[in-house]
Amino acid sequence: MKLIRPIRLLPCLAFVLGALMALPAQALRIKEVAAVQGVRSNQLTGYGLVVGLDGTGDQSTQMPYTTQSLANYLQQMGVSLPPGQRLQPKNVAAVLVTAQLPAFAQPGQAIDITVSSVGNAKSLRGGTLITTPLKGVDGQIYALAQGNLLVGGAGASAGGSSVTINHLSAGRIPGGGQVERAVPTPLAQGETLDLGLNAADFQTARQVAQAINQAKGAGTARALDGRRVRVRAPADADERVSFLADIEELPLQGSTPAAKVVVNARTGSIVVNQAVSLGACAVAHGNLSVSISSTPQVSQPNPLSTGGQTVVTEQASIQISQDKGSLIKIDASPQLTDVVKALNALGATPQDLVAILQAIKAAGALNAELEVI
Repeated sequence: MKLIRPIRLLPCLAFVLGALMALPAQALRIKEVAAVQGVRSNQLTGYGLVVGLDGTGDQSTQMPYTTQSLANYLQQMGVSLPPGQRLQPKNVAAVLVTAQLPAFAQPGQAIDITVSSVGNAKSLRGGTLITTPLKGVDGQIYALAQGNLLVGGAGASAGGSSVTINHLSAGRIPGGGQVERAVPTPLAQGETLDLGLNAADFQTARQVAQAINQAKGAGTARALDGRRVRVRAPADADERVSFLADIEELPLQGSTPAAKVVVNARTGSIVVNQAVSLGACAVAHGNLSVSISSTPQVSQPNPLSTGGQTVVTEQASIQISQDKGSLIKIDASPQLTDVVKALNALGATPQDLVAILQAIKAAGALNAELEVI
């Protein structure tokens, strides 16, 4: 039997990051760290039906609301069912439709939508979403959705066995939504506009205000706190748009992002930005494995006993093994490439690095914010 060795991605990551560090640094622009407050997207949702499925829809006996929704739709189309007749469709599935209404979206524009099954449909592949109104949190209809679904998964079943790749209970319809109502924005209201920073940082707020004042004159902008910068904008709509276009392109000299390490606890993925540094520390990490095996045993009564029964019991065996971990010294690492080399020297898997980084942060040697998502 041929053994397949796992591929270690951390050395490759170190090479790629080292190449990136050699490129010249480019100053951040205001549009990359801040946005106009009130100019944002809005969430839309709706309930609808997907038809045209190849026998993979909801089971009507377990999902009565699918049958009720189909009967209501047919009644709106002028189709009346005989009294007492119950629909049992297998090609229909009840779904929830979600979308994001972008800022400044106008009636007639197309938006992408996501369709997700809420019943026990086996697959939405090949289905068509019928016209579904999409509402905002205020209960008003802002878009209509309809179209053929694109499902990225695949599945097959035969003889009681089935194979599924990816998810078949959700799909997307690119451009399947049409905007019916625009959301007003405060862009042209008032004498001032507030720029909201993507992350709370007093240093960045001060740099944004200084860059605007240097380009547009003293007193044009002032930092209110670590999250907001208030800007005096022209009253004319055309001049205000040009004004915002100019300040979005202003560079922030000497600006660096906040040091952050992002850890995905479900997948073990770790992302480190260029501002992260390590202090000198020592790390020892050993692997602990627990193996549990179960063996069925049959216990029979004596030949001359009365009322005895044959009983199947389980005999469990538990073994614990622990690898020896040596104490490894990590030198101070002021740059990202040094941080990657230091973590690679541990020889740990990404899942182990999650625990190691948490311990280094608790010891005060990780000069960064550790965020677990």
